[in-house]
Amino acid sequence: MSIKSLLIIGFVWPEPNSSAAGSRMMQLISFFKNNNYTITFASAAQDSSFMVNLESFGVEKKSIELNNASFDDFVIALNPDVVLFDRFMIEEQFGWRVAENCPKAIRLLDTEDLHCLRTSRQKAFKENRDFQLSDLLREEVAKREIASILRCDLSFIISEYEVKLLKEVFKVDTIILHYLPFMLNEISEIDLEVLPSFESRNHFLFIGNFLHEPNWNTVQYLKEAIWPLIRKELPDASLKIYGGYASQKVLQLHNAKEGFLILGRAAEANEVVRDAKVVLAPIRFGAGLKGKLVEAMQNGTPSVTTCIGAESMNGDLLWNGFIEDNALDIALKAIELYQNKELWIQSQKNGITIINERYDSVVLESRLKVVIENLVQNLDVHRQQNFLGNLLQFHTLRSTKYMSKWIEAKNK
Repeated sequence: MSIKSLLIIGFVWPEPNSSAAGSRMMQLISFFKNNNYTITFASAAQDSSFMVNLESFGVEKKSIELNNASFDDFVIALNPDVVLFDRFMIEEQFGWRVAENCPKAIRLLDTEDLHCLRTSRQKAFKENRDFQLSDLLREEVAKREIASILRCDLSFIISEYEVKLLKEVFKVDTIILHYLPFMLNEISEIDLEVLPSFESRNHFLFIGNFLHEPNWNTVQYLKEAIWPLIRKELPDASLKIYGGYASQKVLQLHNAKEGFLILGRAAEANEVVRDAKVVLAPIRFGAGLKGKLVEAMQNGTPSVTTCIGAESMNGDLLWNGFIEDNALDIALKAIELYQNKELWIQSQKNGITIINERYDSVVLESRLKVVIENLVQNLDVHRQQNFLGNLLQFHTLRSTKYMSKWIEAKNK
């Protein structure tokens, strides 16, 4: 394979212990490292205390500026073979500069999840009504996001449901879409044997980054509607809530008497998930795959979630616990799972099966390698087939370019 140079332009610096997006990015970095790419990770974001040390993974770190021609000089000098945009907002900012300065570079987009789906569901929830597919077509974010997908040579889509929406609702050609869920290591029988037993675990858990609105909403839902029902039946049980970037309004929900414990950022997410008996994740809006539910399965911890929480995660396999959408049903299933050892063990096994059959990194990386090699060999033909992408590249490259140049001139 002749390609050797990859530029990743990040929305933020990766924080794998803070979010599923951070873990996802590290999986992609690992894939490209394993395929002998030199990797530069560039971002306009501020450094954070919890960002991963990219240099320790053999990745060069580069700070860049928005709306600044210095990026042009940087990307021309780097001359990457492949550029990976982390979320559509980054492609909007830098896609035209990459296309103009490195026209032969393959442009990849990692959507993380469909932002327009998450935004539309959140609006419907706030308006106290059911989400409709037609909401997507009215959503401004959808117009921007789909345009970004069309402009790129290939977009990584994390969920099968989102692939279906892109094909059926937005009529996006499948040649520019690649289904790529989390790429995870297989869980062996030996891994299973070292996990804490049913008897040694004695609390419920929720974990999630509080910068993510669906997580904050879930904690409110647990506090108001679900935890009182569970606590009534299990008066000695506690619910431990972990998550980075907890604001004062989150911290104020802490109540030791009720066993509702807000514990801030977990030093090691896998450890706290492994110690819990049941993960509670009654997510009411959102999109993509849920990292917290993957972590639960990896650590042998059954979970109770909603249809949106479990969306596209298990295919036709049995869930790692229960999927319910009503507060009472969620509470009843959580109590049952907490008390019934046989059910708990079977749910744990279901989770292991889901990880091993649907997220096998060996299988997924092998497919991805073939797709990228085909792109390398047939890029011109591939781009000719993506006429709408060429059309958008032609027009939006100019509109985005001149908006950026206007901001650049204004900043001077």
